[in-house]
Amino acid sequence: MAVRDRGDSGSAYSVASADVVRAPSGRVDSDQLAVEEPLEIRIGGVPIAVTMRTPGHDEELAVGFCISEGIRVRSARVPDDLAANTIDVAADAFDPKRVQRNFYTSSSCGVCGKGALEAVAVEAPRVESGLRVTTALVTSLPDQLRAAQRAFAQTGGVHATGLFDRSGELLCVREDVGRHNAMDKVIGWAYANDALPLANEILCVSGRLSFELVQKAAVAGCPIVVAVGAPSTLAVELARDRGVTLCGFTRRDGMNVYSESWRLED
Repeated sequence: MAVRDRGDSGSAYSVASADVVRAPSGRVDSDQLAVEEPLEIRIGGVPIAVTMRTPGHDEELAVGFCISEGIRVRSARVPDDLAANTIDVAADAFDPKRVQRNFYTSSSCGVCGKGALEAVAVEAPRVESGLRVTTALVTSLPDQLRAAQRAFAQTGGVHATGLFDRSGELLCVREDVGRHNAMDKVIGWAYANDALPLANEILCVSGRLSFELVQKAAVAGCPIVVAVGAPSTLAVELARDRGVTLCGFTRRDGMNVYSESWRLED
């Protein structure tokens, strides 16, 4: 995959200034904050979701969110009425009954409001990729991701997801106040660049691994998911069920591999 996008997460859209009082000195200073605003996602003009996100790459976020929900997306754009903080998605054979739940989310969470666990994984078939990489390559990824987190460097207040190729080259990085949004933006970027499924790529996240993130990775067909933090029990269960190699507590000197360790070589 030749296309690369390191993002523009340090732009004015994602970071804002605020006055603060430094304690204990009492000095008034300016601090940088991550911007958080609502985004309404529509399909054919019908609102289906509102997510709190960091502005930027909104079309990617909407596409990635819909893909994670099993919705067959064609494109996403600002609606004709130019409504602020709104993206309209074009989708094939969209069935509103698939998403009959309260779609307000705080971080593009693919589970919030669902009534049954079975419903959240139905669109994530087992990942059959034969990708193999070295342990040294995987343990190098969090440092590369951190170096590319421009908004985090300014604010300390955003999560990140990075997409890497099999050689460890960073292809795309996205930052957002919501960890799920960051991954949805990367998946949306991959869709726009005809890169799905991610059969020969690796996803790396800057924090912990929840069930929802593993679900999104599995839907995208990604065989290896790497995290700086810990996975949840349900994340490990899903990774084992879907054939995803799950790596947590990843540092230069090692990591924990919770599933499908055969993809990692010395």
